[in-house]
Amino acid sequence: MSKYANAQWQVAKEGKGTISTETKALDNAPFTFATRFGEAKDGTNPEELVAAAHAGCFSMKLSFVLGEAGVTPEEIQTTCDITLENGAITRSHLTVKVKAPGIDKAKFDECAEKAKTTCPISKSLNPNMEISMDATLV
Repeated sequence: MSKYANAQWQVAKEGKGTISTETKALDNAPFTFATRFGEAKDGTNPEELVAAAHAGCFSMKLSFVLGEAGVTPEEIQTTCDITLENGAITRSHLTVKVKAPGIDKAKFDECAEKAKTTCPISKSLNPNMEISMDATLV
């Protein structure tokens, strides 16, 4: 499988750009220095996109891992916080809440940990960075 996205950037550091994806889920979405390093909310930034990718990938993988354990989750809600320090992504923190009848806490924790370490985005992040998680069974 191969997927693509593209970005266009104009001018210098304080310039502006757009990001589009193959599916057009993002179609010329704006990004700027201010949306990345400032407080501007009128666009996106690379770290936000990594966070979205990690949250989505983890949720799908957790659903798969729970299914392998014989459990069908009713709902998985995942938030991912990405930390950028000194020009590098240094941390990804997943906060997940799962509604999955028929699983005990120990088995849930095992499944969540397996999903965290085996989802493709987790595996593609810097192996030296911290990937932490708070997983709650509701």
